[in-house]
Parts: sequence; structure tokens; C-alpha cells
Amino acid sequence: MINYHMIGITDLPKASTFYDSVLAEIGASRSHNSERYQFYSQGENRPLFAICIPYNEDIATAGNGTMTALSAPSKEAVHAAYAKAIELGAVCEGAPGPRGQFGEFAYFRDPDGNKLCVSYLNR
Repeated sequence: MINYHMIGITDLPKASTFYDSVLAEIGASRSHNSERYQFYSQGENRPLFAICIPYNEDIATAGNGTMTALSAPSKEAVHAAYAKAIELGAVCEGAPGPRGQFGEFAYFRDPDGNKLCVSYLNR
């Protein structure tokens, strides 16, 4: 159902460096870009994740209650992505660990305040 999810950022080079490192931990890499945005992919026919300077050029803000959940290939990848995010200046919103019967989850806010979850679901 989801083609891509995009979040606003304030500094594209800085945010791209952050996401290059964090998303590599879950098997994602850059797919296509412009001077305003950068898309990331985990492979063909998978939903994309994107960061962008807002089209209206107003200040990017993180939505309160808004969160993007990114799929990881393993529990270990959840821990690695979280550790990389924290190392690069993210703020903890919930350390890696199991959440009920669902799987392994970790939560953090990127340097622009966007809340993300990296998760591995028990299926």
C-alpha cells in the first residue's frame, strides 16, 4: 500500500550523512535524489523512505505523534541501527528490545527531531 514515506529536514547534506550511516545498518542505501531530497531503498518493489527540504521552504518540523517505522532484516540490525543513530546524535525514545509478542523495536529522534522506529517483526 505504501509507495514511500517522506520527512522534512533542515540540512540535506547533514541529514543525508546521518541517514546513509543509520539506514545502511538495515540494508538500505541511496536510490535517487535532487537538490531538495534524498530517497533510500532496501531493494526493488519495496517502499521507499525519503528526506526533503520542504517544498514551501518553511522550517521543517517533526510531527508530534508522527513516527516512521523502518523494517530491519534481523534483531541484530535493529540494535546496530539504533547504536549508529545514537552515535550520530540521535536522541533515545526507547532503547532496543522486545515489545510484547511483536518483535524487536528501537526508537529515536533524528537531529531534526523526527521520530523513527527500527523494527524486526516476529512473523
